[in-house]
Amino acid sequence: MQNRTADGIAWMTASPDAWAGDSFFKAHNCWHRALYHLDRGDIDAVLGLFDTESYGTKSGAVLDMIDTSALLWRLHLRGIDMGDRYAVAENWSPIATPVNDAFDDAHAVTAFVGAGRRDAAASAIAAQRDAMARQDDNAMFMRDAGHQVCRAILAFGDGDYAATVRLLRPIRAIAARFGGSHAERDVLDLTLIETALRSGNAALAAALAAERPDSRHGSRLAQLLARRAQTMPLAA
Repeated sequence: MQNRTADGIAWMTASPDAWAGDSFFKAHNCWHRALYHLDRGDIDAVLGLFDTESYGTKSGAVLDMIDTSALLWRLHLRGIDMGDRYAVAENWSPIATPVNDAFDDAHAVTAFVGAGRRDAAASAIAAQRDAMARQDDNAMFMRDAGHQVCRAILAFGDGDYAATVRLLRPIRAIAARFGGSHAERDVLDLTLIETALRSGNAALAAALAAERPDSRHGSRLAQLLARRAQTMPLAA
């Protein structure tokens, strides 16, 4: 979150035994390393890490599937062809049910949308309605943020950018309620920015893109988004 990408890459490549080895968090730490490369625009390195470390084992562990789906969605937002890498959607299919938590659901829906499986995404969202009727913490997380996130992702996949903005903007300040770290939830802002750019909403795109350089000094991705926003034609 400090955008110290060079430091992060250097540490992780110099000391892999400290964070890899026989660790349940190996794929997650690799995901963080991939984000460093993604911010620097080194897509080949990102795809290389995805194919060998992130999803090379086709893991069915939910934590690994979350990381895989999150990385794919970030690449999807960049307009990068994922080929058959969205096969991770198959792993989500048996478990995209009302028993999942809101955070898991959001990543399952990104995988379904990215794979072009709209019906599966819509079914997962419909299942959330049963979960929201309960009286537990997850029901609250879904009502507050999770359900809107999933609906926004589906709307993005449908090209309904007005709906995506309408659903995502109100929950930016409370997104922590549905789980994840700052780095994980950053995908919501990236989705919102890309939505504004694609929909021609120059004012919103410029405002959102302008926030990132202040917190991520030297971020190439932040600079790219800012340039795209600045070159958008203003509405008549």
